Amino acid sequence: MNRTTTVKEGSVTRKWYLVDASGIPVGRLASQVAQVLRGKHKPTFAYNADCGDFVVIINAEKVALTGNKKDEVIHWHTGWPDGLRNVERGKLLQEDPEKLVSKAIWGMVPKTKLGHKIFAKLKVYRGSEHPHAAQNPEPLKVTKD
Repeated sequence: MNRTTTVKEGSVTRKWYLVDASGIPVGRLASQVAQVLRGKHKPTFAYNADCGDFVVIINAEKVALTGNKKDEVIHWHTGWPDGLRNVERGKLLQEDPEKLVSKAIWGMVPKTKLGHKIFAKLKVYRGSEHPHAAQNPEPLKVTKD
């Protein structure tokens, strides 16, 4: 009879991936990166363990917003009294593209302690330069279709 194995925190091998976001729609980028962050692409995936990989996203300012999404308004609350904030996606893309990409990916990970640990492995940068060259990130193929 086969035994069920569980993932232990020390036995997880983590890789670093590099994603070039230029020309890729935000939602497609977010869904595929969230899968890698959670570790769902690995055969050792477990819902209760952090077994995902690190992801570095470059060229966040060149990400695509399809249709009329530039005019849509994003709402969030800061957690403080009178902390309701809203901004149009197009304006957020111009002013802070890292925040736009991060918010899209945050919407696709669990909102728990484990989700915070998973989200900490995401690194988003404007431009093609990043400080993680020492980790030798492998290019991750994110499809546009």
